[in-house]
Amino acid sequence: MNNDSTASRLLVEGIVIPFVSGTSGETTDLEAIDKAKKRLKKELGLQASALHIHRKSIDARKRNNIKMVYSVCAEIPPVSVERVKKAGIKPFSTPSFKVSIGKKRLDGRPVVIGFGPAGMFCAMALAENGYRPIVYERGDDVFERARAVENFINGEDLDSESNVQFGAGGAGTFSDGKLTTRIGDGLISYVLSKLSSFGAPKDIEYKSKPHIGTDVLRKVVANIDRRVRELGGEIHYRTRVSIKDGRLTANGSEILSEAVALAIGHSARDTYFELIENGYSVAPKPYSAGVRVEHLQSDIDEALYGSFAGDGVLGHAEYQLSYRKGSRGAYSFCMCPGGEVMAAASEFGGVVTNGMSGSKRDGVNANAAIAVSVLPDDYGNTPEGAIFFQRKLEQAAFEAGGGAFSAPMQTVGDFLSGRRGSFPKRIMPTYRNGDVSPYDLHKILPAFITDMLEEGMRYFGGRIRGFDADDVPMTGVETRTSSPVRILRDEGLRTVGNRMLFPCGEGAGYAGGIISAAIDGLRVAKAIMEEFSPL
Repeated sequence: MNNDSTASRLLVEGIVIPFVSGTSGETTDLEAIDKAKKRLKKELGLQASALHIHRKSIDARKRNNIKMVYSVCAEIPPVSVERVKKAGIKPFSTPSFKVSIGKKRLDGRPVVIGFGPAGMFCAMALAENGYRPIVYERGDDVFERARAVENFINGEDLDSESNVQFGAGGAGTFSDGKLTTRIGDGLISYVLSKLSSFGAPKDIEYKSKPHIGTDVLRKVVANIDRRVRELGGEIHYRTRVSIKDGRLTANGSEILSEAVALAIGHSARDTYFELIENGYSVAPKPYSAGVRVEHLQSDIDEALYGSFAGDGVLGHAEYQLSYRKGSRGAYSFCMCPGGEVMAAASEFGGVVTNGMSGSKRDGVNANAAIAVSVLPDDYGNTPEGAIFFQRKLEQAAFEAGGGAFSAPMQTVGDFLSGRRGSFPKRIMPTYRNGDVSPYDLHKILPAFITDMLEEGMRYFGGRIRGFDADDVPMTGVETRTSSPVRILRDEGLRTVGNRMLFPCGEGAGYAGGIISAAIDGLRVAKAIMEEFSPL
């Protein structure tokens, strides 16, 4: 096929199927495929074959008139691209990850520091092309890590090296496993396909809001670990990497490599400080902080789906909310249907919250962060100030909860009226099995955050019935929404002033979520491979 003149694969978009309760998803899918086939016949006079769902979403803007919206991919006999475009249909090709292999000899095997999404995809790409990478991860493998997290939730001591933030799979492993992203990159389909091949549900390749769930994601991470090792790579867990005087050491042994991918994750504060102290260019950046709110999932389903609430084809309802005033915004982040609020601390003396859902999303509560913009001017416009601001909030939450990692909680009714002390009876907080202490969150969070939270919650209550109900619990604090700093890199993706390090992913400040971090890891792997030859 000549891509410049003809197309043999097309994407038919904007196919709308009214949702009928009780109709199976397979029936609706077949109806969408049939509509695409008829449209191609009418517009181009061609008989399509091998049609499949490319994208599927739910339009629930009118809760009693819900629609399913599809894009369908189809194989056709070659036809001119100009004719296709005139018919309002798009040519389609599946993105692939291709690199040109360099010729320079690599002095030492490439190293990947961190095994979150960026580190995993960087290491996997290197391994699949014969580079036999060495991976160092400060936390445990995914199964040992899961045990450490479970022990902490049940009241045992925090493991500061292996927890919700650190260990195989990165912070996203203990989340909803969301695979949505705001970036428009051709590699999104490639990453989704890879995740599916390692055990994620096949439907992530076509759903508009794909998710894996923490239970399935752990198996995916374990399979990627196995793949890297099978191809000659090494993975060393419980290994701390330190940077001092221009030298990198792993548990005290010097790392000798010309190519080191730095995929440390957004909570590696000790590494940030080492980079700053050793003259690397690290800049502050905006991020967000706030609280976790919980609602009964049944209330959210009814508010958004109306009489269709509870239909298995629709699944549980999700929301995405935002409110803006001047230069600052309040918005929902990492909404977890049927999930729980996680104890996500990685340092002693600090409380951090996050959200998590299993693949079935069958918990009683829905939760989401309601986060407010934190701007560089709020913390002195320095990278150190960015980190200290986060830490100060976490330590204040720890003290407010009475120590021992109990979290401060306030109902929305008390928060909006300036009271404290109420404990919800209808919506039970899920943080560490309900280990929360009523507290006035205004005494923990600065006024610019609480003011926006108050306005945002009232506004969101106007968008979703019951969102700002008096008995909705708010648990604090959520501070790890993204990296507070950016490790600056040049056009070749290397750190400014050092040719050895390739910062990547969320911890480097170049991604925000599983998919964008994985793609950034692939970019760094590509940069390494295009300069150096395989071993």
